[in-house]
Amino acid sequence: MSVATAADPGKEARQTEWLKRWLSFLERREEQVFLGITLLIGALVGLAVVAFIVLTERLGMRLYPVGSAAWRRVLIPVAGSLGMGYLLYRYFPNARGSGVPQTKAALYARNGYIALRTVLGKFGCTAATLASGIPLGREGPAVQVGAGIASVLGRALRLRPDKVKALLPVGAAAAIAAAFNTPLAAVLFSLEEVMGDLHAPVLGSVVLASATSWVVLRVFLGNQPLFHVPQYELVHPLEFAIYAVLGVVGGFLSVAFTKLLLGMRRRFLLMPRKMRWWHPVVGGVAVGLMGWFVPQVLGVGYSYVGDALNSNMAVKLMALLVVLKLFAVTISYASGNAGGIFGPSLFLGAMLGGTIGSIAHHFLPAYTANPGAYALVGMGALFAGIVRAPMTSVLMIFEMTRDYSVIVPLMIANLASLFIASRFQREPIYESLAHQDGIHLPAQKNKDLGQRKVFQVMRTATEDLAAQVTIREALERTRSSQLHSWLVMDEGNVVGVVAQATLENALHDSRAEQPLLSLFDTLEFPHVHTDHPVHLALERMSSAKVDMLPVVSRANVHKLEGIITLRDVLDSYGVDSIGAA
Repeated sequence: MSVATAADPGKEARQTEWLKRWLSFLERREEQVFLGITLLIGALVGLAVVAFIVLTERLGMRLYPVGSAAWRRVLIPVAGSLGMGYLLYRYFPNARGSGVPQTKAALYARNGYIALRTVLGKFGCTAATLASGIPLGREGPAVQVGAGIASVLGRALRLRPDKVKALLPVGAAAAIAAAFNTPLAAVLFSLEEVMGDLHAPVLGSVVLASATSWVVLRVFLGNQPLFHVPQYELVHPLEFAIYAVLGVVGGFLSVAFTKLLLGMRRRFLLMPRKMRWWHPVVGGVAVGLMGWFVPQVLGVGYSYVGDALNSNMAVKLMALLVVLKLFAVTISYASGNAGGIFGPSLFLGAMLGGTIGSIAHHFLPAYTANPGAYALVGMGALFAGIVRAPMTSVLMIFEMTRDYSVIVPLMIANLASLFIASRFQREPIYESLAHQDGIHLPAQKNKDLGQRKVFQVMRTATEDLAAQVTIREALERTRSSQLHSWLVMDEGNVVGVVAQATLENALHDSRAEQPLLSLFDTLEFPHVHTDHPVHLALERMSSAKVDMLPVVSRANVHKLEGIITLRDVLDSYGVDSIGAA
């Protein structure tokens, strides 16, 4: 025992010396090391996505093979969502949902940190969820897994935090390249959607990782496009108008999809947290019941997309699947199942395009191409309208099908869809999902360095109200204080801010015995972040009719970092604060 103890200092010294040498090497050869890590990330992410594809497809075929009994189509989605719901609630809470908003949150609000536990949970829970027939996509989760592998590897190799952050879009691009077999679109998506900057300095690394991941995919699964599509040609210029109509309808369907998903998800999030483990079962039951009557609802459904692209589906079935899949996907996602919206957006687009194309071809057979051409363009239109990545949409559809003739119709439909979707749903879906989770991503980089920031004038919170008290109890406490507005806290988390005047009005409305929480929305309450300009805090105080705002974390809207008061703001401008709190 004493020998082992005596050896420990020597071992620690060697480890310390090794670490010093490694850090010194990193400092001298940082670019070369980053290049090597990029190649390693591409290979590892490629292997992970290959395993993801094989696991979901092979397991899914075993669980509900073609022609299986109807009871299996109900039982398996319910059992899968129940089991995964418990695991997500108990062990992997950060593995819920798509993965793209979580990746962007890690990039902008968590210094590139994605835990290994989250990576493993995302991989396992998503694979099991999709294999059980829940109709969500694997590409969004693959993005988080890829970015997570990059984050874990970067931290393990002791890279600087800024370098770890730079690796996230590298891992995301590698994941998309392997998931869709589209290396060029993967590069564009990573820069257009994840980074939000087509001139990002990591462009070279993103390209290299994407190519490496794609090579790994080819080695294990071959170089077949995701969909085999016949060559389509423009039959008559009249088709351009039909493609534009398809884009407009696709835009409205994108808005319906987004609003329905966000609305249902909001209702689930407002339920007590202790009940969240069974929320996914609601989606599983709904999907199972739909699958009982229409088996094509189950799973991502890429085989049915292939049928639509080859004009091998009946128009009535495609129209029915637009409606059923819309509800199946939105309730599955909103209820908390693990899975993405990439694949479902392509499925909906193919069915919508096939429906419109079939109708057009029925009435104008001499002037229109087969319905499959419209299904192909519909895929891009829905992707552009829902995900808001129109350039990625065009390039991705081309790479998946290798058909040049659809590029111009795609661009027309994409522009129409994007215009409608942006007009009626201004905030993109990934930003809205992050917002619902309490993660506030910066809309744009603030380049005005001369502005006073909230962190320069904020202070520590000293008084608050418990969320569980009644309005009468809250008012009794506020009357003995100098404050005019109060933070409302629930188990250490800020859930709102309430003014004394609001409490007085509630008392006069005979609501004295109602809980304090009934006065405001715990998901949408006025707040600011440390990097916000001070004038924004003043505007939000005026709008909310309070004289104090909580300063919260971008990574978690309920994590309190301090407060900023009207007096603080006025003092920072050198203005007398008579009447301020």
